[in-house]
Amino acid sequence: MTAKLISGSEIARQIREELTGETARLKEKFNVVPGLVTILVGQNPASMSYVTAKQKASKEIGFHSIQENQSETMTEAELLALIDRYNRDPKIHGILVQLPLPKHINETRVLYAIDPKKDVDGFHPVNVGKMMIGEADYLPCTPAGIQQLLIRSGVKISGAEVVVVGRSNIVGKPIANILLQKQKGANATVTICHTGTVDMAFHTRRADILIVAAGKPKAVTADMVKEGAVVIDVGVNRIGMTPDGKARLCGDVDFETVKEKASLITPVPGGVGPMTITMLMMNTVKAAKLAAGIE
Repeated sequence: MTAKLISGSEIARQIREELTGETARLKEKFNVVPGLVTILVGQNPASMSYVTAKQKASKEIGFHSIQENQSETMTEAELLALIDRYNRDPKIHGILVQLPLPKHINETRVLYAIDPKKDVDGFHPVNVGKMMIGEADYLPCTPAGIQQLLIRSGVKISGAEVVVVGRSNIVGKPIANILLQKQKGANATVTICHTGTVDMAFHTRRADILIVAAGKPKAVTADMVKEGAVVIDVGVNRIGMTPDGKARLCGDVDFETVKEKASLITPVPGGVGPMTITMLMMNTVKAAKLAAGIE
């Protein structure tokens, strides 16, 4: 048995089409245009690439979109003042500060300064707390994307044994929390494995749904996977260059061997990655509706 691919690129395209229609409806019916500002401090090449992709997506969907490019020398006080300005701007519904920030700026203070109602990344402790109790306004983008991949691929989540490899605040902890909620598209039994887990393979072999965010290339091999499992590979690791000078990427799962045991599997690239920006767009549309009191 060779696993069927879960195409994050295709599912992201479908969701963006839905969001484009919803944005047009909000504009026409309520005179509401979702507004997103992305703030970039410095010229980190990866960050510049991410911000460009976010801006491109927001404009294609029809948002009011602002890109704030700031100097590496911007002070923390100046950044906090900029965030405060957009917190008070009624045309802006989502504020995203691209990480990492220069070392002289405290990232925690900056993220906490964003109005939780405009925190479309879902990282503010108010939004993390609301997620924990099952009353989230915005889910963190990568975990939300994983949930959508499962739902839209027809995977039965309720009652499933889910094993998450990795306990980061960005992926591991939130996806575990999202999938254990007593809600539609969740209600699973969830185990988290990490660097302190004594026998990881014991746990991963029990998984109906295996989500791997280990941060280590090919950390999960075929002998660690149950026959017929659904495997979601969150990892993106650079393992060299192609002959034409492009980065060669692999996930945290040994794709070539695991695909022979899994029933469904995400590729790298083209799996979880495209979903992250799409969920940012979804959160921004939701923020606009919440601000306008639209159900």
